[in-house]
Amino acid sequence: MNLKKMLQTFMPHIAPIPLSEKIRSGIAGGVAIFLLAVTLHYLPQVTYPLLMLGSMAASAVLLFAVPHSPLAQPWNLIGGHLISALAGWMTILFIHDPLIAAGVAVGAAIFLMHYFNCLHPPGAATALTLVLGSAQFHSMGWQGVLLVVAINAGISLVLALLINNMLPGRRYPMPHTPPAPPKPGPFISLEQGDLEWALGQMDGVIDISEADLAAIYTLALRRAQERNETA
Repeated sequence: MNLKKMLQTFMPHIAPIPLSEKIRSGIAGGVAIFLLAVTLHYLPQVTYPLLMLGSMAASAVLLFAVPHSPLAQPWNLIGGHLISALAGWMTILFIHDPLIAAGVAVGAAIFLMHYFNCLHPPGAATALTLVLGSAQFHSMGWQGVLLVVAINAGISLVLALLINNMLPGRRYPMPHTPPAPPKPGPFISLEQGDLEWALGQMDGVIDISEADLAAIYTLALRRAQERNETA
C-alpha cells in the first residue's frame, strides 16, 4: 500500500445519513442516559449504591445511533455486559497487577462475548471498569456486581425499546428473520451508486459501509455464478 492510499484510509467515511436522523440519535441517547441516572438514583439502594456504569454511555451510542446493528440487539446488550462483568470479576480475583489485569479482563470479555454470540463492544468497558475500581467492586461480591450491571443494562434495554419504537423509521429489536427477497428477474448489475442510494433510503444508520456492502455483493454474486456453472 503506497503512502497516498494509506492516508486515504484515515479520511472519514461519509455515510448518507440525514441530519434529522443524527439529531434524533443525539437527543434519544441523551434522554436515555438522563432517565437511567434518575432511575438509578431513586431506586431503593440495598447494601451497596446502584452506580451508573460509564459503559452504559457507550451502549447508548449503539442503542440510539445504530439500533439496527446486530451489536445493539437485546441479547448482545444484556449478555455482553453480564458476561464481561464476570470476566472482569474473575480477573480481579486472581490477578492483582492492574496492568496485566486490564489486558486479561478485556481479552477474556471479547472472547466470551464472541463465544456466546453476544458481542457488544461496551461490555469490554464494563470488564475494564471492574479492574480499575477493583477495590470498590471486590467488596461488593460477585452477586452485588452482577446486580449493578444487570440493573444498568436492564433499564437501558427498556429505554431502548420505548424510545426507539417511538421514533419514525425505527424498529427495535430487529427481527431475526429478514424480509423475503424479491422474486428473481432478469439479471441486473448493481453499481456503487445504487448501493449508496439504497442505504440513504433506510431512514436510519446501517452498521456497514458502501464499500463493505459492495464487497459482500460481489462475493455473493461470484458464488452464485460458480454454483450455476457447476450445476
